[in-house]
Amino acid sequence: MDEKRARALLEAERAEVLRLLGETEEDVQGNIEAESEHGGIDVGDLARPLADEGEEAAIEETLSERLARIDRALVRLDQGSYGRSVLSGKPIPDERLEADPAAELTIEEARAQSRA
Repeated sequence: MDEKRARALLEAERAEVLRLLGETEEDVQGNIEAESEHGGIDVGDLARPLADEGEEAAIEETLSERLARIDRALVRLDQGSYGRSVLSGKPIPDERLEADPAAELTIEEARAQSRA
């Protein structure tokens, strides 16, 4: 994949992930403020705030992991190793990089890891 195209894809996705992380943090803060305004947790639904908190934490973790993968891809781009598997050094097909610009493995390697 062309370096300019790769950088554009990665930077656009990075901006989107940062935006989503910001929204997630705002949602968490809004929930905390709403609970304090209403005197805390509604006794009729004690589990809901915990479920919401767990969902938001999972979303934040997923987004943070994605951001880290994007940042690693940008480093590889700067170092000249972008587009090659971090495991084997084999080229990652352009089609895969178009679908996932932060891909670190070939499809075969990713499948093998998911089965392990």
